[in-house]
Amino acid sequence: MSKIDDLLEKYGESHQNAINKLIHWVCVPSIMFSLFGLLYAIPFFTERSLYANWATYALLLALVYYMRLSKPMFFGFILIGGAMVYGVDAIYQMTYGDALMLALISLVIFVVAWIFQFIGHKIEGKKPSFLEDLQFLLIGPAWLLHFIYKKVGISY
Repeated sequence: MSKIDDLLEKYGESHQNAINKLIHWVCVPSIMFSLFGLLYAIPFFTERSLYANWATYALLLALVYYMRLSKPMFFGFILIGGAMVYGVDAIYQMTYGDALMLALISLVIFVVAWIFQFIGHKIEGKKPSFLEDLQFLLIGPAWLLHFIYKKVGISY
């Protein structure tokens, strides 16, 4: 069994309940999106743009991690992460470049999504995986993507 399979299996152990899974399908992408929004809002060395912001650099670091685990996951997260950073940039543009407004929107999404995540784990009766190992914060999105890959017949 590969390392990615081991991590996905371990993550899945605390995500068996259907309600918890449903919550994760909404909240994991929401948390990921909101983190990109919070990072994008941090002042950058130059004027913020789609390519010059902390969210893009965080995505690049995460992509290094995913590349080491699985090339298909890496390519999937280029698309997903890229779309999320693009969406964050769109919100930034819609707020007329107001980084504080972007941060507030992102913070609300982040807090609400985490509240629901903890509700899901309360229903599940198991602690969130990241409390055991922080790398599971990056495995959560991969766990969701692996279901999509299985459905469409892509091996990861």
